[in-house]
Amino acid sequence: MKARVYDNILVDFNNGITTITINRPSKLNALNLETIKELHKAFKRAEKDKDTKVVIITGSGEKAFVAGADISEFADFSVSQGEKLAAEGQALLFDFVAYLSTPVIAAVNGFALGGGLELAMAAHFRIASDNAKMGLPEVSLGVIPGYGGTQRLPQLVGKGRAMELIMTASMIDASQALQYGLINHVTTQEELLPFAEKLAEKIKRNSSVAIAAAIEAINAGFEAGENGFDTEITAFGKCFGTADFAEGTQAFLEKRKPNFPGK
Repeated sequence: MKARVYDNILVDFNNGITTITINRPSKLNALNLETIKELHKAFKRAEKDKDTKVVIITGSGEKAFVAGADISEFADFSVSQGEKLAAEGQALLFDFVAYLSTPVIAAVNGFALGGGLELAMAAHFRIASDNAKMGLPEVSLGVIPGYGGTQRLPQLVGKGRAMELIMTASMIDASQALQYGLINHVTTQEELLPFAEKLAEKIKRNSSVAIAAAIEAINAGFEAGENGFDTEITAFGKCFGTADFAEGTQAFLEKRKPNFPGK
């Protein structure tokens, strides 16, 4: 994947892993509209790039993953502008990431608040450094989470805990987030990215076609009006027509490691 210059993010590709770093350290990596658009472009390019098997999303520096949205951009918005902000943001970035067929790991390296936690929750799973703090403080500003937070937080931690976190506008630390099931692992700051890359390497060994199907089936189980079991049955059947299935089963029978073609 060819390098592209962005104003607010850094994109690095190495050995099948695309790492996207939100790079606004003076603003604690807060999400403004321009950053959201750049992230959309970067994720879209990674999704189209056949060499990218896993995406890692993180923040620059040691203080913040994303400390929230850039409030100065929407402090004077009207009702219709506020609704449009949420709808466009969800479509452009948060839902886009959640439904990406390429696995996305959020490496939370500090504060993940408001839109930052919503972005981390849109990723397929999360790991965090031991200095990380997470929360949805929107009600302290007279608004609610608008980038999927009221939906994804209950899915991850349960309705009661989500209600408490959102209503109190509280932050939780990495150990509590781990206990709640909001994140999968806690590491030191120094080990965060190496550990994310280690997980990515494990994912890379497997069939990218099967992983994409698994993401689709898992997501379907959380969608209103969708039957996740039916989606799983259909996706399972489709796997039998792939070159990856032929290679995976043949490799198993021949007692060797598979070399998945990714189709």
